[in-house]
Amino acid sequence: MAAAPGPGRVAVVIPARDEQERVGATVRAARALPGVDLVVVVDDGSFDDTAAVARTAGARVFRHARNRGKGAAMETGAEGVRGFEAHERRSGADVVPRHLLFLDADLGATAGAAAALIEPVRAGTADMAIARFPRTRTRLGGHGFVVRLARDGIRRATGWETEQPLNGQRCLTRQAFDAARPLAPGFGVETGLTIDLLSRGFRVVEVDVAMEHRATGTDVRSQLHRARQFVDVARALAVRELRGARPRGKEPDAPVRRGREQVHPAE
Repeated sequence: MAAAPGPGRVAVVIPARDEQERVGATVRAARALPGVDLVVVVDDGSFDDTAAVARTAGARVFRHARNRGKGAAMETGAEGVRGFEAHERRSGADVVPRHLLFLDADLGATAGAAAALIEPVRAGTADMAIARFPRTRTRLGGHGFVVRLARDGIRRATGWETEQPLNGQRCLTRQAFDAARPLAPGFGVETGLTIDLLSRGFRVVEVDVAMEHRATGTDVRSQLHRARQFVDVARALAVRELRGARPRGKEPDAPVRRGREQVHPAE
């Protein structure tokens, strides 16, 4: 399935919860990315000033009254972008759907490295580009039990060997995003998104990017976070195994194309 031709505009969607310390810098870096003309932050039930900080930094903000999980926040953000485009059309503009760049809220200034993710999607050589963090390869792409679960599940479902299956920094065409809906809930969203797109013939690549975000620690709260990740990823995999890795209500319309291309950022 071919990626959308032409450069196209890009909307950044940033799911965030209790990230008032970092979300402002992330938004400012995202707004400076090539092709980006809209940054949306979805405050997923924060107890701090995440929404206010994001709005001050220049983002359009949507807020969940309670925490609904990462997958739901991504869906809300994408619908928000669609709403802005509908408003543009009502104003008489000829609007082409924007590509979607999903970023974590805690990237800070390193979000500026996401230009390397945007490039293959705008060029039409990939339908989804997933970040790979070389500087934290051991931590993010190593042998953690959740990473191993996701990696092995993706390989069984699609035959593709990914290095950092849980990386949430992803740029994709609107066509690809819509084909993968409904997204897997919670922290299973990245695993489900990768399987659903590969199983439908979309082109997926991993891209080296010089990004950093807050590392998960080893305290009780961090261990609980990993446990929730494990449950969500396992659920996403089980659902896709039961339905043959096909998004509900959709049939594959192209042979599987497993992305093996490696794209590196310009110096």
